[in-house]
Amino acid sequence: MKIVIIGDGKVGSTIAEQLSLEGHDVIIIDRENSALFRSGNIMDLICIEGNGATVETQNQAGVGQADALIAATSADEVNMLCCLLGKKLGAKYTVARVRDPEYFKQMNLIKEDLGINMAVNPEFTTAQEISRLLRFPFAQKIELFARGGVELVEMKIQENNPLHGMALFEVYKELGVRVLICAVQRDGEVVIPSGNFVLQKGDKINITASHNEISKFFKRLGVFRTAAKSVMIVGGSRLAYYLAMDLIAINIKVKIIEKDMKRCEYLCEKLPEAVIIHGDGTDKELLQEEGLESTDALVMLTGMDEENIVVALYGKMCNVSKVIAKINKLAFYEILDRLDLDSIISPKAVAANHIVRYIRSRKAGGSGNRVETLIRLVNDQVEAVEFRVSEASPVVGIPLKDLKRKKQTLVAIITRGARVIIPTGDDSIQVGDYVVIVTTEKRLLELDDILL
Repeated sequence: MKIVIIGDGKVGSTIAEQLSLEGHDVIIIDRENSALFRSGNIMDLICIEGNGATVETQNQAGVGQADALIAATSADEVNMLCCLLGKKLGAKYTVARVRDPEYFKQMNLIKEDLGINMAVNPEFTTAQEISRLLRFPFAQKIELFARGGVELVEMKIQENNPLHGMALFEVYKELGVRVLICAVQRDGEVVIPSGNFVLQKGDKINITASHNEISKFFKRLGVFRTAAKSVMIVGGSRLAYYLAMDLIAINIKVKIIEKDMKRCEYLCEKLPEAVIIHGDGTDKELLQEEGLESTDALVMLTGMDEENIVVALYGKMCNVSKVIAKINKLAFYEILDRLDLDSIISPKAVAANHIVRYIRSRKAGGSGNRVETLIRLVNDQVEAVEFRVSEASPVVGIPLKDLKRKKQTLVAIITRGARVIIPTGDDSIQVGDYVVIVTTEKRLLELDDILL
């Protein structure tokens, strides 16, 4: 596909890198030559310096012949104008990054008139992910499939965990729960494990099942923790606003610490149920005065990765039950992964995953068995891809044991109506199912792509 991206910032460059690696023809537009120079050096794409909100620049990029236009500048108004122009010029699909809460809440009313096929709000989507982690603090990461009926949860096996030394076939027998351990990361390597795989302390595992079975699994391991009842947020950004709104709606007490006085006044007006503190959230004494040690969760959302990491580590030292840090630069993910942090989250990665999923489903063309959900796991080394099976294909009706599948490709979950099936070799995929595939094989566009 030919894809034009307007805006070479954090989100734009992340999207460009992922789409370029997937083999798309990517053209990126930005006003700043320095940003384009960096992208041109590290990615296989075409760079155009100019204003992407003008007809002249869009014509230069060939937007009229593009399969997709993605507007990811820092200005919502510019992104909406870019999509309107792009659609008028002939772009098949348009995606706009819209961050402002006032704009985003009315997008369903106006996006068709603006020629926008998809609106993405990185902060809103990230806030939803953090909210899930605070409701289920025993997990390092939680993803949803099958319209919320199936969960994929990431956890690390600590020294005293009963899973240490168990083979997978023993796990299901000993704990008596229907879950599937579908991916294991050990010493930087990722495995789609067989039943004989033996778990060890330090392994990071991904488990999938229904919510009830996941909860039962963690309770029987003795690591289940109830939802946070009080949360301290450091940094009063848009992400903090969206997160606070979500938490207040489910009766969780929220305290936000923010340096900027005007931002504090804004948050006080918009979030009357929250406690807003004007001060430096990296100040140890202030954190102690505001009750860090008695709060259930600490969420670090400042604009500085270093501050988020250091204060999050301090929170762990103070025995805060759940600590989450927002990170923009994921180049050193392997190092961050070794730190004693519960969860690390990146808004730009969240936004990029949503857009790549949308582009991949459009690329699949006329097939009905297309991508519904796309999740990247363990530092992008594994993908969990959900398909809705809406028509017959070579995978339908064949027992899984007889399907000639690609290596390191696992049919993890089949959802059939209200039933969540952990499939065996005798199960088969049927029309109407939702199917989750976990694989190290990247770029699955259709369900049939799992076949040799």
